[in-house]
Amino acid sequence: MASSTTARTAARRPLDTARPLHALRCDVGGPEALTRVVSDHMRRLGATVRDDGAGTIALGGGGFAPVAARTDWGTAGSGIEDEATAQAVTGVMAVHGRRHGAPRGLGVDYLATATGVLTVQGLLAGLIGQARGGTPARVRTTTADRAGLLAVSQYVAASGADEPEAVRPAPGGPPFTSADGVLFELETLDPGAWAEFWRCLEAPADAVRTGWRPFQFRYATACAPFPAALHEVTRRHAWTRIRQAAARSGADVCRLRALAERAAECDGDGDADPWALRSLGPGRRLRSSAAPTADLPLAGLTVLEAGRRIQAPLAAHLLGLLGARVIRIEPPGGDPLRGMPPACDGISARWLALNRGKDAVEIDIKAPDGRSRLRELVATADVFVHNWAPGKAAELELDAGHLAAVNPSLVYAYTGGWADRVADAPMGTDFMVQARTGVGEAVHPADEPPAPSLMTLLDVLGGLHGTEAVLAGLLLRERTGHGIRVDSSLLGAADTLLAPALRRAADGAEPRRPAGFRHPLRTADGWIAAADAAAPAAAAYDLSGMCTEDALDQLRGHGLTATAVTTDLSALHHDPRLSGPIGRDAHGAPAVPDPWSLA
Repeated sequence: MASSTTARTAARRPLDTARPLHALRCDVGGPEALTRVVSDHMRRLGATVRDDGAGTIALGGGGFAPVAARTDWGTAGSGIEDEATAQAVTGVMAVHGRRHGAPRGLGVDYLATATGVLTVQGLLAGLIGQARGGTPARVRTTTADRAGLLAVSQYVAASGADEPEAVRPAPGGPPFTSADGVLFELETLDPGAWAEFWRCLEAPADAVRTGWRPFQFRYATACAPFPAALHEVTRRHAWTRIRQAAARSGADVCRLRALAERAAECDGDGDADPWALRSLGPGRRLRSSAAPTADLPLAGLTVLEAGRRIQAPLAAHLLGLLGARVIRIEPPGGDPLRGMPPACDGISARWLALNRGKDAVEIDIKAPDGRSRLRELVATADVFVHNWAPGKAAELELDAGHLAAVNPSLVYAYTGGWADRVADAPMGTDFMVQARTGVGEAVHPADEPPAPSLMTLLDVLGGLHGTEAVLAGLLLRERTGHGIRVDSSLLGAADTLLAPALRRAADGAEPRRPAGFRHPLRTADGWIAAADAAAPAAAAYDLSGMCTEDALDQLRGHGLTATAVTTDLSALHHDPRLSGPIGRDAHGAPAVPDPWSLA
């Protein structure tokens, strides 16, 4: 086993490429669905990968002692044995199904994808700890049930708040349909633009007023029960007129693209990485405030986060779980989302889900003295991560080049929407990226119309990609001594998620799942989800008159794997099927377990 001194020396050897895992080897074992992303991302990061089918993933070489990881669906005997059962137990089916009024499974392997990205994060973090002089980490285990809880953590937090939702969840939501049959997504964060868009289409004023609040809160509630009159309005106008209304109002619209269209685009785009890493030039050695440990490999590192909503805050949250000190840069008066209902102890439960444990500094980055204060903080930080609108960092002279002049060793991370890879791209928000990339088609089976999920799929997966990119940048910094810029995006997250479907589309096969795919079965008192392999046989049984427990006994008696669907997120606190408990933070808000466990 290599000593920590050997690891530090190896880390500083010149690399032949800009890939942080150059000269390392990764032996990948575990369930194939869960290791698809691990193998792919290890290769993209520069490792030589061998899929050996064993139960452990081992990464080492180049002077590093091996770091190991395991990945699985859940704990033995939990009934969580594949993507369908993992979605059922963790509440993903319940949240995704809110717009439909009943639980529905996602037609993509979302939790397998998230689990793979989290596994890569754990491996990278282990190498960073070694390169910084720490001892080799213990085996880090990542399970799909914990990935699922992380994905729904904001919804779980809201379910345990001291007050109800600002908008009561009920069925409904986009996309809209034009008179000539175009399905489209609408986006605006401005109530004035919302009102003007609908005024241009001569919508009833009361429907416009009533519709804004559920539309505004759809990111939080995963549904948008606005008046049916708004759907009726768009059906009276051609797509050309709707686009004109959007242009006049400042709102944004995006036609729902098919998977085949995205596959054709990807042919021209090449096999693009989901993130980009670029050297900013030679850095300087920074002293850490604390030494890394096997459990907390980022201890002693400081992350500055200037993020809003989900993508950047989640990326920084995960870095904090790995030991980094995270300091949020908030506007004067604090992040307005702290007050977003529902609250626990006066603070937004959703905000706490992604920001608990972080320090905060209020800085007006629009003012010269505020930017000077930010640069002072950057001078002693290790990472700066943000998800500002495109061009804002350059406009404020806070882009990578500007901040590298202050701190040449900085890892500068931008978690954006489109990564400048899509011409004439709409606003880079979760639902617009879902619409533009074909995610809206992929998440529903072939017998249903395309519709972006109102669960924030890409914001969460984009945040996971952001953490992965930062860790890759930190490792590359340790190995080269250079400051690093890393870029990740919602588009990259969409392409990672859609990779299997896009391959099917490129081969001319049906990219969507068959009719009824991952539709839970109704029982007298709830819902049951069968494992994907057992679903066709399970659908032949009439379970509607049986209680859930008896229905499960019948299916299992016939050798079919199935589990009860979680429909009440507050029930997750006491669910014995989960591999880790849901606790409460200092404000009383529900807190899901860390996505990794150590053995």
